[in-house]
Amino acid sequence: MATIGIMQGRLGPPTSGRFQCFPRESWSEEFERASRAGLDSIEWIYDVYGAGVNPLDTETGLREMRALASLHAVEVKSLCADYFMDRPFLRSGDADWAELLQTMYWLIGRCGAAEIGHIVLPFVDGSRIETAEEIDQVEGILRSCLTVAEAANVEIHLETSLTPGRFAGLLDRLPHPKLKANYDSGNSASLGYAPEDEFAAYGTRVGSIHIKDRLLNGGTVPLGTGDTDFPALSTAIRRVEYRGDFTLQVARGEAGDEIAWAIANREFVETMLQPSRESSVEAGR
Repeated sequence: MATIGIMQGRLGPPTSGRFQCFPRESWSEEFERASRAGLDSIEWIYDVYGAGVNPLDTETGLREMRALASLHAVEVKSLCADYFMDRPFLRSGDADWAELLQTMYWLIGRCGAAEIGHIVLPFVDGSRIETAEEIDQVEGILRSCLTVAEAANVEIHLETSLTPGRFAGLLDRLPHPKLKANYDSGNSASLGYAPEDEFAAYGTRVGSIHIKDRLLNGGTVPLGTGDTDFPALSTAIRRVEYRGDFTLQVARGEAGDEIAWAIANREFVETMLQPSRESSVEAGR
């Protein structure tokens, strides 16, 4: 059954002026806030800013995460590995590359221990894939990581800014059941990609969806005010019988009004994607 969750940090004011990061001081409060907003899950963030204080780092932290998730009936089903946005695999030196790979192995293991089902691994913005050689490098990284992911029972969901055809080509090289695509509705809109073209190319490999709205060649805006074609996305999702989850990664509202803003965005998604959610529920019965 498809669920609607929210990216960590969106249920409180921005931390230290950062638009998205691990909320070092308030992460434990977000479970109760997500429950009040009627959300099913939180997508955890692991980044450089939070490394060392993230509860994923310790057994005590993992126990606290699990206890809060159980108390408020809000799951941690996924993790966004923004660490590799801060420290990209691509265009790094050999020593850095080896260290980053070890960090990814460790993070997969920690997600397995936390029963987090998938990691979103981003290759966008500063970590974007630019050349055919870099596609080969990413294939090598993923082949290495998938062995670890299979042992930990954790999926890797790849987020890229590649064109639909090039992304499909990369996925076709790696037909591993633990490798899927993360679809970001806002990022695709900003690049001018049409949902019908993307889902025709690799829709059966989409394992998770980030919901946001962006302007063509521009930034994130409130849902329904940008260039994301939500009706086309809903149709595309139904055609591939998508059964994964939706995570709100939306533009921020007014500081202090985060719960009401999350409710409004959840309701937007329920309205725009209701046919796909109903199809997912029926298919699972």
